[in-house]
Amino acid sequence: MENFNAEYIVVRYGELSTKGKNRKDFVKYLADQIHYRLIDIKGIKIQKTYSRIIIHLNGVSEDEIVLRLATVFGISSYSVAIRCSLDLTEITQAAVSLMKIEMPTTFKVETRRQDKNYPFMSDDVNRAVATEILEQTEHKVDVHKPEIRVKVEIQSDKSYIMTKSYPGAQGYPVGVAGKMMVMLSGGIDSPVAAYLTMKRGAEIECIHFAAPPYTSQQAQQKVIQLAEILSAYQGRIKIHVVPFTALQMEIYQKANPSYAITLMRRMMYRIAERIAQKNNCLAISNGESMGQVASQTLQSMQVIGEVISMLVLRPVVSYDKLEIIDLANKIQTYETSIQPYEDCCTIFTVTNPVTKPKHDWVLMEENKLDYIDLLETAVNDTVTLIVSEREKRSDYL
Repeated sequence: MENFNAEYIVVRYGELSTKGKNRKDFVKYLADQIHYRLIDIKGIKIQKTYSRIIIHLNGVSEDEIVLRLATVFGISSYSVAIRCSLDLTEITQAAVSLMKIEMPTTFKVETRRQDKNYPFMSDDVNRAVATEILEQTEHKVDVHKPEIRVKVEIQSDKSYIMTKSYPGAQGYPVGVAGKMMVMLSGGIDSPVAAYLTMKRGAEIECIHFAAPPYTSQQAQQKVIQLAEILSAYQGRIKIHVVPFTALQMEIYQKANPSYAITLMRRMMYRIAERIAQKNNCLAISNGESMGQVASQTLQSMQVIGEVISMLVLRPVVSYDKLEIIDLANKIQTYETSIQPYEDCCTIFTVTNPVTKPKHDWVLMEENKLDYIDLLETAVNDTVTLIVSEREKRSDYL
C-alpha cells in the first residue's frame, strides 16, 4: 500500500456530468483551465478520467492548489486524497489512518463504486470502514449531519480515500461558451455580472468608459482593481478603456437633459459592439438590473438596445440590490466597488431622466448630435490593458 501522505486531489465535475456527446470537450476545457491555473507549480501531474480529474501532487503541498481550485468554474467539489489498492482491509486501514489525525468528532462513510464488478456493494464498504473507525478511534457516527464525510471512491484498479473536501465554483469552464464583452463601470453590479458571465462558461473581455478630466485616474484604477479580483476566475482579462469625454459633452451640450442618459447609453452600446466585434466576442454582457435606475426600465432597455444587432445578456436582470451586494461580498468586489471615485455615468447629474423614452423622441434628440466622427475617434483611441491574476499588474499593449 502507498504511504498515507496526501498525494492526490480528486476533482469532481459539476454540470459537465450532464453533457452527452460534448462531455469530452467540456472536460478538456476544465483540464486546460486547471493546468493554466497551476502551471507555475512544478512537479504536479494532471490526469483526466471519464468522471474525475486526478491531480498528482508528487510531494507538492496541497495548500496553494486547494486555494486556486476554488476559483475554477466547472468543478463541483474536490478532495485531498490518499490512494491504495482495491483490498477492503487496506481501504479500511487507510480510512482509519486518516481519521486518527482528526480531533474526535462525528463522521459518515460514503462509497462510490466506479467499477460495478467490485465484489463488495457500497453499503458493505461503508459498514466495514465505519466499524474499523469506531473500534480504533474516538469518532462517532452521524449519518444526518456529520462533521467529516469519509469518501471512498473505487475505480477499476485503485481506490481513493478522502476526509477533506471543498466546494467548487460550479458552472462551466471559462471559454467553453465562447467570448463576451462585459461593460465594466466600476459600480457594484457590473463586476457581479462579469463573474456570472464567466460562471456560465464565457471568457470575458471588459470595456470601460472614461471621461477625463471629469473622471479621475483613481476611478480607472478602481476598475483595474476589480478586474484583478475577477481575473482569479479566468487568469487574465483584457480591459478596453474608451475615451468618452467628447461624446458625453456633445450630448449634454445639445440634447434635452432628460434624454442624456438614454443617449449616452446608446452611444456606449454602439462602441461596445464595435470593439466586441473587433475582438471576436459573440455577445455583450452588462450589470443592468430591471427597474433599478432610469435607464433600466423595460422601455429604456428596449430603446437603448435597438441601436445594435449584437446579443446583449444581463446576468443580474432579475436580482434586487441586496442580492447583488451579497454576491459582490462573496466574490470580494464590494469594498472596491464602493470606493468614492465617480465614473462617467455619474459625473453629470440629471434631475429628471426620462424613464419611459419614446422611440421618436429619442431619435429627434439624437439627430441634434454630430456623433458619427466622435464615435469613430472613441473607438480608434481606445487603450487596451491586460490584467493578470498571476502578475497582479496591468500592462499597456
